[in-house]
Amino acid sequence: MGKTLVIVESPAKAKSISKFLGNKFKVLASMGHVRDLPKSQLGVDVEHGFNPKYITIRGKGDTIKELRSAVKKADKVLLASDPDREGEAIAWHLQKLLEIDDKDPCRIEFNEITKQSIQNAVKKPRPIDDKRVDAQQARRILDRLVGYKLSPLLWRKVKKGLSAGRVQSVAVRLICDREEEINAFVPEEYWTLTAILARGGLNPFEARLHRIGKDKAEVPDEERMDGILADLKGAVYTVVKIVRKEKNRQPAPPFITSSLQQEAYRKLNFTARKTMMVAQQLYEGVELGKEGPSGIVTYIRTDSVRLSESAIAEAREFIKNKFGESFVPPVPRRLAAKGRAQDAHEAIRPTSVDREPESIKGFLTADQYKLYKLIWSRFVACQMSPAVIDTTSVDISAKDYTFRATGSIIKFKGFMQVYTESTDDGEKEKENVLPELAEGDLLDLQKLTPKQHFTQPPPRYSDATLVKALEEKGVGRPSTYAPIVETILKRGYVVRESKQFYPTELGIIVVNLLKEHFRDIIDVEFTAEMEEKLDGVEEGEQDWVKLLDDFFQPFDKTLSKAEEEIGRVDLADEVTEEVCEQCGRNMVIKMGRYGKFLACPGFPDCRNTRPLLEPTGVNCPRCKGELVLRRSKKGRAFYGCSNYPDCGFVVWDRPSNEKCPLCGGITVIKKARGKEEHKCVNQECSAAVKSRVAVNANTAAAKAGKKSGKAVAKKKSTGSGTSKANKNASKTTGKPVSKTGKSTKEKVAL
Repeated sequence: MGKTLVIVESPAKAKSISKFLGNKFKVLASMGHVRDLPKSQLGVDVEHGFNPKYITIRGKGDTIKELRSAVKKADKVLLASDPDREGEAIAWHLQKLLEIDDKDPCRIEFNEITKQSIQNAVKKPRPIDDKRVDAQQARRILDRLVGYKLSPLLWRKVKKGLSAGRVQSVAVRLICDREEEINAFVPEEYWTLTAILARGGLNPFEARLHRIGKDKAEVPDEERMDGILADLKGAVYTVVKIVRKEKNRQPAPPFITSSLQQEAYRKLNFTARKTMMVAQQLYEGVELGKEGPSGIVTYIRTDSVRLSESAIAEAREFIKNKFGESFVPPVPRRLAAKGRAQDAHEAIRPTSVDREPESIKGFLTADQYKLYKLIWSRFVACQMSPAVIDTTSVDISAKDYTFRATGSIIKFKGFMQVYTESTDDGEKEKENVLPELAEGDLLDLQKLTPKQHFTQPPPRYSDATLVKALEEKGVGRPSTYAPIVETILKRGYVVRESKQFYPTELGIIVVNLLKEHFRDIIDVEFTAEMEEKLDGVEEGEQDWVKLLDDFFQPFDKTLSKAEEEIGRVDLADEVTEEVCEQCGRNMVIKMGRYGKFLACPGFPDCRNTRPLLEPTGVNCPRCKGELVLRRSKKGRAFYGCSNYPDCGFVVWDRPSNEKCPLCGGITVIKKARGKEEHKCVNQECSAAVKSRVAVNANTAAAKAGKKSGKAVAKKKSTGSGTSKANKNASKTTGKPVSKTGKSTKEKVAL
């Protein structure tokens, strides 16, 4: 009796599945797609029902040969590619190549790679879902028609080598439109007034000017603010109203693909591409010691927040045992998909909630651990009790002006014990601790602080906010967000600087051209509507050939018209004073995959190129050179000395002219949670700062101990070796440092 052959996409997935199926099964990998449209031609017969011409992907010959040989020896073949349209298409192509009968129930799918899920799946094979395959084919052909018909037009009219994508072009438009908004933005001045108040001179707190008379406080300029300050001289500050409320804060839902990409960017600084790459590893399986290869998260391409009843029950039991009854809500939290969600799969969650991140940390890479912890924490939190927060709002009267102070205290942490969601701006609510107050209390004014502000333009898109915008506008689907971002970067239509997307000159020209001549292609609503029609193909509500015909006929006419109307767009290169050392011409600025660079205009006779060195105005601390912006081979920005290779000084963060107050060295600008701070690049100085902070803390603790009549215990240092950083700290401060990096006195405080 022969074995059952199971075919998946990747070796990692094959390895994970094999251990659950036993020796009656053989698991092989197709290494992704095995057939596709040819790269050298359109590959679609538009005259005969948009019939696609598929060819075997180059380099897949040996894989297909191995699979065909295994099929001949097997009693049964099961195709176990991912449970989505793309996975269904891979299974269909394999079915055709391996000559498996169309009606044969050869397709299995599962949402997680666990023993129970895999064993249940092999018991329930089904035929290939033709509607899913048609939906995937329709998308593939639609993108091919746009790309292969429109791109040659751009080559002829703008620049050779350009390409236009159906969904990617809309993403570029969003970035270009945002840049237009920013450039057209006119800032408006406004002022705020903060009062520092206290009752009896103790426990000062802040209150913001809230109303002038019965109207909302709006102070447009300094003159108006000066009038308010003059009017408030001698005012009596009285508490006139106190409102105390208890609010419940609900946890965020479990992750879907888009929210995972957004939160991984905010919390872990992962790009969408990196998030999906690491998530795929967690889904397909990682080695967990004696447990072997195991898939530790469910399928990672989903738009549904739905959870299985078994997963909810498992989470509630875990929460009860780990945190106590009070952290388990009386009724399980069940969430339903909203809007355009297909709701085909569960939300992203750990395959076992009992597999805590710390328990498997030793088996994971740093990135795998970070992402798994994020997924695990969000899932657990979504089934926990809400946080209970006591909020207090205090209105304070001063003549005809009303100031308002607000404060909050977390009464019960609930889900916040495990996880809280980040925001795109990274700002946290400022905590304002209010003293015990009562209506009628008179308050002492300690200070009035007027502050000038200007309204800000909308922020440029980041990885997180671009994915969020694409999802909200219905452009693309979970599996396409990461490829969209990578494609528009690769094509040079946008660049990523300081974690924000900027359109290039090329991107702006292409978008403007498409706006003028191909409004539907670049229209957000049209693209979103097309996504819904593609969903309709899968649901059996839309014929895929008619969908393509309805799109192509007007598109083809527009294409012919644009060919006649569009003149040659001259992309003039910016000429610099830099001289080509090979032929003497003035070099020009070109835009490449990783940003701008210098190139000789004599191409192809002269192919000389050089990096474009953008000066920072900061001198190198090692020599007299200037620090300039450079780029690594992967396009990441860094700052190095202009005298390279004679001087190899580099820093990743942008250098500042602000000197370190301790050592006088240069500082770099670090961004954290939307705020900028300056950090010294001198490691010895940094070690000294840490040591001084610890010693100061110890001194304070020792004084506190003496006052309370308690002696501060001193522990002896263990070990004779010191690390390089500790030696630096010891050298700088003159204090003895232990092997652990803390002086004997520091250990007491820390």
